[in-house]
Amino acid sequence: MSNPNFIAPSILSADFARLGEQIAEVEANGADWIHIDVMDGHFVPNLTMGPFIVKTCKRISKLPLDVHLMIFSPERYIEDYAAAGANRLTVHVEASNQLHRTLQTIRQLGCKPGVALNPGTPASILEPILHLCDLVLVMTVNPGYSGQEFLPETLPKIRQIREMLDKENPKALVEVDGGISVHTLPQVKEAGAQVFVAASAIFNHSGGIATGLRELKDRLGKLAL
Repeated sequence: MSNPNFIAPSILSADFARLGEQIAEVEANGADWIHIDVMDGHFVPNLTMGPFIVKTCKRISKLPLDVHLMIFSPERYIEDYAAAGANRLTVHVEASNQLHRTLQTIRQLGCKPGVALNPGTPASILEPILHLCDLVLVMTVNPGYSGQEFLPETLPKIRQIREMLDKENPKALVEVDGGISVHTLPQVKEAGAQVFVAASAIFNHSGGIATGLRELKDRLGKLAL
């Protein structure tokens, strides 16, 4: 089943002194979603954004907010992020002891539930909960920091998950995050990805944010021909 494609700039690489300006720039240049990486310093070796940042993004942007919770026991915090304005809430299969209930609660809170898995986690672990997901996020780097190199060994897993979803939940999207650039985007799209999270390729592009985003959109457009 074919689904539309989306580019979701990750503000992990944004200049937070100019956050409003930079979000406005990606919005004006055709971004589809804003991706917000939340890290607790325990599940991943970095500490980042709380509900306040989500609330701020909601106030300054009309784009859907795609919130990725890289935190242990995400069920403790999903209500806060939903209240802050998240449209999508994605939790890690490795980080929740109550994954089935957590995904149900996310939907009850009015958000679209997603599940993420790290490069070393097999796709088969998702089988019991695929019917509950609107999105499956495949990490294409080990999570924690922006700017890492894409792991090509994740490509077969992207393909496997798309095939699993086509049988169980065909409307669900496959999202990829980590090392996504004009060079790796064709590979992950061919494998079955439909949502492309990019941080450094947009916010750290040598030609500026607008150029980085346009290059990704142009490459995606050509692949769709």
